[in-house]
Amino acid sequence: MILVKINGDLRELGEATRLVDFLEEHGLDSQFVAVAYNGDVVAKNDYSQVILRNGDVLELVRPVG
Repeated sequence: MILVKINGDLRELGEATRLVDFLEEHGLDSQFVAVAYNGDVVAKNDYSQVILRNGDVLELVRPVG
């Protein structure tokens, strides 16, 4: 079990998870979400390279309209 802070809220994940898989599992289309990972903006083509681990911090932003 790992803890990841997402938009200020702690979430438990079963194990280390690729960012792209996390987004998909939560119904978020990676084409329409911007991600900051531990304070750094992640390019969309790098989403599959980011592995969420214990203590990581994510900020997810989706367009509203």
